[in-house]
Amino acid sequence: MKNKVSIDHLNLSVKNFKESYHWYKSIFGFELVEEGIEENGPWGILKNGNSMLCIYEFPKRVAMVKDSDNFHQIFHFGLKVENREYWQHLLKENNLKTYYGSPIRYSHSLSWYIKDPTGYMIEVSSWDENKIQFNTN
Repeated sequence: MKNKVSIDHLNLSVKNFKESYHWYKSIFGFELVEEGIEENGPWGILKNGNSMLCIYEFPKRVAMVKDSDNFHQIFHFGLKVENREYWQHLLKENNLKTYYGSPIRYSHSLSWYIKDPTGYMIEVSSWDENKIQFNTN
């Protein structure tokens, strides 16, 4: 019998814990469910539904060189929103900068690309009819 697998959480280093936490809370509704202090500073687990982010403060770290041919890297991570109109309201209300000509129309969704306070690229997707769909041949 095969296991059903889903992503449990993303673990991110951030420049400023408080700023990042408040940003993820105000933009996406993540709540702080656990926190602590390590030698480098604060850390916390943020949760919204079944999605979790674990953030650790490392204020002296710098971002990896964009699109470097020498390193494997995650180029962005994606978050799905269910209320497209409310998401568009948040974009405008928070004056969030979008990238790549967002929103981009894909076969069954719209996506906006934004950056968090540390500079992580996030693809925010709104699926048509709130249903994950793919083209079939």
